[in-house]
Amino acid sequence: MNRSKYYLVEGDMLPEIFLKVEDAKELLQTGAADTVADAVAQVGISRSAFYKYKDAISPFQDMKRGHILTFHVLLRDKPGVLSAVLGAFADCGANILTINQSIPVNGAASVTVSAETSGMFTDMETLLRSLRESAGVLKAEVMAG
Repeated sequence: MNRSKYYLVEGDMLPEIFLKVEDAKELLQTGAADTVADAVAQVGISRSAFYKYKDAISPFQDMKRGHILTFHVLLRDKPGVLSAVLGAFADCGANILTINQSIPVNGAASVTVSAETSGMFTDMETLLRSLRESAGVLKAEVMAG
């Protein structure tokens, strides 16, 4: 069975063609280009390159639409820290589905949160920044999605 693998890669590490394909898709989506031919001309790639890669690349913030994502958050063992983390999800419009918290060890507890993100009205980077800036949060990252 041939199963696709997916990777989360920093944009600066991608070949330029992928970034240009995504730029062309954005031009089409926002109405800045009416046709594929117009979009690819604006970003300087061929139509064949666009069609070859268009379904293979999406910005990370677009992954949140209609998906369940799992987050790992490491918290200080202090009252109110988990509440602040849950508030960060609510403030971004994410719907929490599950919460699993370990027993604190050495003053820190590991928490796994699964959330439905289709209702979010902010991007993923904003949610992660909000989590990381919450008092008592030692680490916050997306585990799966």
